[in-house]
Amino acid sequence: MHDENPAGHDERVRDEKPGDEKPSDKKPRDEKPRDEKPEEKRGELESHSLVDLAFDRLSREILSGRTDPGERLVEEQLTRRLGISRAPLREALRLLAQQGLVEHIPRRGVRVATLSDDDFRELYEVREVLERHAVSLIRPGADLAGLTAALEVMRKATETGDRLAVADAHRRFHVEVVALGGNRQLVALYESVLVRLQLYMAVNLRREAEVAEPADGVHRHQRLLAAVAEGDRTAIVAALSAHGERTYLP
Repeated sequence: MHDENPAGHDERVRDEKPGDEKPSDKKPRDEKPRDEKPEEKRGELESHSLVDLAFDRLSREILSGRTDPGERLVEEQLTRRLGISRAPLREALRLLAQQGLVEHIPRRGVRVATLSDDDFRELYEVREVLERHAVSLIRPGADLAGLTAALEVMRKATETGDRLAVADAHRRFHVEVVALGGNRQLVALYESVLVRLQLYMAVNLRREAEVAEPADGVHRHQRLLAAVAEGDRTAIVAALSAHGERTYLP
């Protein structure tokens, strides 16, 4: 016959406080995924922003005509002037090369992109074909807000003498004309052609400023806007053909 000890049993139960759990009863906590170290993220962001800085500065200088086609871009000088290391500079130069603004020459480094006479002629032919096709697609009553805005930017930039803003406004105006055709793929192709031509358009605008009134470019685009507003496709094509981008180029 077994002795029962109710008192001992009660004493054992009282020793186990509510909420106490044995190690084996504890549920494993969900472990959060290991985040990247803050310094790693900061380094990536800083590197990315430096690439953007270099790309923006260099593209502005190239597209404003401050650097001529064929001019060498020396890494040591650029890192010192921009205050960055070679790594972000080289990435920025790679991006500029993708846009056709610079070119890498074996054993000679990087230079502002150049176009041969054939390149230049062929690109202008492609541009004219795209413009004429876009004009043929323009429907009556098209929204001219984009053209009007680009013309206003052009006027203000001309007054302040901001050559890059003037060149950008010229390009934007023509892109808006082509966009009136409603073909997005055509617009994308047209923009890629204009970026390459702008290397020389910027030089052209600089030479034009030496022999012509600064407002001449604005007046040309006003006439083009008037032709578009009238919906006369023949007049639009004639205004584009007489636009004069090649007048001051050799």
